[in-house]
Amino acid sequence: MQVVFLEIVGLYLLLHNRLHIHHCIGMDHLFIIIVLLVTLFIFVVHFFRKAANLPPTIFPTLPIIGHLYLLNKPLYRSLASISAKHGPILYLCFGSHRVLLVSSPSATEECLTKNDIIFANRPRWLYGKILASNYINLSWAPYGNHWRNLRRISTIEIFSSHRLNEFHDIRAYEGRLLVQKLIRECSSPVNLNSTFHYLTFNMLIRMISGEMYFEFGRDLEEKRKQFQEIVKEMFQVGDILNLEDHLPILSWLGIRGVENKMIALQKKRNTFFQGLIDELREVKGVEAVNKKKNTMIEVLFQLQETDPDYYTDELIKIFLLNLLAAGTDGPVSTMEWAFSLLLNHSHVLKKAQYEIDTCVGKHRLVNESDIANLPYLCCIMNETLRLYPPTPLLLPHQSSEDCVVGGYHIPRGTILLINQWGIQHDPKLWCDPERFHPERFAGLEDAGERFKFMPFGFGRRVCPGDGLAMRMIGLTLGLLIQCFDWENISEDMVDMSEGLGLTMPKAQPLVVKCRPRSTAQNLASQS
Repeated sequence: MQVVFLEIVGLYLLLHNRLHIHHCIGMDHLFIIIVLLVTLFIFVVHFFRKAANLPPTIFPTLPIIGHLYLLNKPLYRSLASISAKHGPILYLCFGSHRVLLVSSPSATEECLTKNDIIFANRPRWLYGKILASNYINLSWAPYGNHWRNLRRISTIEIFSSHRLNEFHDIRAYEGRLLVQKLIRECSSPVNLNSTFHYLTFNMLIRMISGEMYFEFGRDLEEKRKQFQEIVKEMFQVGDILNLEDHLPILSWLGIRGVENKMIALQKKRNTFFQGLIDELREVKGVEAVNKKKNTMIEVLFQLQETDPDYYTDELIKIFLLNLLAAGTDGPVSTMEWAFSLLLNHSHVLKKAQYEIDTCVGKHRLVNESDIANLPYLCCIMNETLRLYPPTPLLLPHQSSEDCVVGGYHIPRGTILLINQWGIQHDPKLWCDPERFHPERFAGLEDAGERFKFMPFGFGRRVCPGDGLAMRMIGLTLGLLIQCFDWENISEDMVDMSEGLGLTMPKAQPLVVKCRPRSTAQNLASQS
């Protein structure tokens, strides 16, 4: 590289002397200088990359902005197009950040197994600083003792099979209430987005607080609407392509639009959750007198009593936020996409109804324990998650030390983006990937397929609530398919446009018509 550098400098001096001799000073002279400097830059970068054994990149990498000029929204589609053209492992620059973009199962497996600990950190972006209360929540906390403690509490006290089984009756009760509510209101169009938010929020509040919260006559519907708006704003401002994260110059220039939105949202969120915690403390006191069994919030309050300096109200608030936000947004999005697909493919809906009628019968409602025996319904859920993963770009990871991926050297501090949407829509991996075809998942048990379909992630930072999410989704879809016939409010196909943000919402909420099937009334009246 030094030889090339000296040759270019020598060439420049030679041309400079000749130009000077011939008095050709002016724009031509300046143009030659610029061309030589650009050529020098290209050669230096090329030889540096070759010597460092970095992954392939895309030319040119512009000063300050890097490769941001290549990107459009939605980001997962833009990155998928880039990977299809340039390869499954790319080394990009998002402004000041080095980014490893991965879009193949083999590279993903290498990152999340062999290098799992190295990529267990999160980048220190504004979202984690502001909305995760300085990176203390489970999703954005750096890998270490604090994260391990939160993960342990989540795994044992909230998402363990034992805990989920304890709350089975709550989910079944809320599912039956939903069926009864839809039977009463079926004469009017149904907004399934709001309906699913109502259901999941009620389920989670009951799991968190027990029955006493409802016995106190809380204004739950108003709280649900407030929370739904908070979650919607959170995922809108949580875009991975937030320029204020990647271009520090914007902060120096006083441009803090997204940061200011996050600060305002954090204040709104804190007010909401502090009020919720105060009410839950009241519930806890009454339940203690009545000697009710421990609820999720009771466990958190007990931990606070043993170590108040660590288990602060702020930590409990952020813990509840994580549970409620992930427990509503992901399942609601998946169920809404599933029904949109079913309405556009009525033969799939009829086949699912037939399976439930045959396997469950017409004398009782679907239960969570039935889902494993309804393979076609499971295929519908998986195919929906393939086409519309809740987090199309898995939450970003960041390397804590140098490592090797695909034979390339990955420097410490590199941000890892796994384009799960791109992998799940790759025509090299899936036959006719844009087609809704649930049958493709029939009998798909090959362990080697694991990394081409992982809508909840993998490794240490895998979503801990995937078990709860699948129970909620399976039960809700099963009940509504069993009890109702569905159709779009118009003769047109359902609009499948995608919204923007960290997750993958529908651009337009799904509004439909439903008609109770002949056995629905009797089924819904069962206790």
